[in-house]
Amino acid sequence: MSALTPLLSFFESVQSLSQEAHDSLVSLCSIKSYHKNEEIQSVGATCKTIYFMLSGIGRIYYLKDGVEVTEYFAFPKDLIIRAESLFTQLPSRKAIQALEDSTVVAIPADPLFQLFDKHADLERLFRKLVQQSYVETLRRLENIQFQTAEERYAKLLEEKPELVQALPLKYIASFLGITQVSLSRIRGQRK
Repeated sequence: MSALTPLLSFFESVQSLSQEAHDSLVSLCSIKSYHKNEEIQSVGATCKTIYFMLSGIGRIYYLKDGVEVTEYFAFPKDLIIRAESLFTQLPSRKAIQALEDSTVVAIPADPLFQLFDKHADLERLFRKLVQQSYVETLRRLENIQFQTAEERYAKLLEEKPELVQALPLKYIASFLGITQVSLSRIRGQRK
């Protein structure tokens, strides 16, 4: 339970839960650890679990013409799921990977969804979390559409300086929608 405290505190900051809803949620949670570069879920699997990062960094990526493209990074307290697979129950073309030794809270989706009928506050919590994640994804897409690569990199440095320090350039470049060569050039111009 004590390992879940930071995550449960974060949940409470998003949506207050009754003690019964809290206890029901905790009963579903399991803590899993992954080594650096280990896949949490592989390409082709159907997502049946909702993950929250407790420690470490995770990413969602896919392969395009044999090249890995990073779609999303997750830090402690971040939700990391392949929503398109979770909600359609179809296999995903994306994978979830731990980029460093990481610990996650895993919550099986079906039992969680069954609790929503019993605990409206729990359903509200996850609706708010999914909405936040959706808005973040839309903002990222808008940034790719409307900002230059230099602007996207500057924004990333401003919002997530720890990301730039902790991750290989190839992942940051693909996340920004640019090549590693372009990212190196941009970084060189900023010095």
